Amino acid sequence: MPRESKKSKQERAIEFCRRMGERYPDVQSALDFTNPFELVICVLLSAQTTDAAVNKVTPTLFGRWPDAAAMAQADVAEVGEVIRSIGFWRSKAQHCVGAAQMIMSDYGGEVPSSMNELVRLPGVGRKTANIVLNKAFGIVDGIAVDTHVYRIATRLRLTKAPTPLQAEQDLLQIIPHELWEPVNEQWIHFGREVCSSQRPKCEECPCTDLCPSAGQPNRYFKPKSETRKKRP
Repeated sequence: MPRESKKSKQERAIEFCRRMGERYPDVQSALDFTNPFELVICVLLSAQTTDAAVNKVTPTLFGRWPDAAAMAQADVAEVGEVIRSIGFWRSKAQHCVGAAQMIMSDYGGEVPSSMNELVRLPGVGRKTANIVLNKAFGIVDGIAVDTHVYRIATRLRLTKAPTPLQAEQDLLQIIPHELWEPVNEQWIHFGREVCSSQRPKCEECPCTDLCPSAGQPNRYFKPKSETRKKRP
């Protein structure tokens, strides 16, 4: 198969984004939050856990520790007990308290609004920072590449990067900046409804003409988070 030109990839990517925009014109985050601090904690907790599971624990979590000042004083073990039902709760409890403490000590109690500052917070990587910048501050500094976005991007052959972090850089080169903002939410919904990991519905997909993996969807690079064995 001849190597695809960058222009051709860009055209496919733009058309895919256009179709996602038509399919999900008003898509919103499934996480329940009311301010930047709550969003940081919600996205931090959502790693390898469903948004629904996060929404079940955050009312109690924010009821007890409603802001950075309160959570910075929390006992990690007590936070862990509140979020015990979600995956990797021990490390996430440490990250919640650690992030709150850094927000208090380094940023005067306010969630920072730059990529370089956000990724300093414990448990916060580029994906989380992109979501916080986008949804809390209206800043589009990149594309939040989670497992859904990564899976779709690799099936579309928009990237061959071995990790979501590296895949983001490929997508930023292919997708125009004005289309970055809705990619995460739209592609997440499409990944859940159609382009799922185990049983993708290629026969129902409205984008098979754009997808080199149509009919053979399991031939894609999987991020470490999908291939590694989950803790009990």
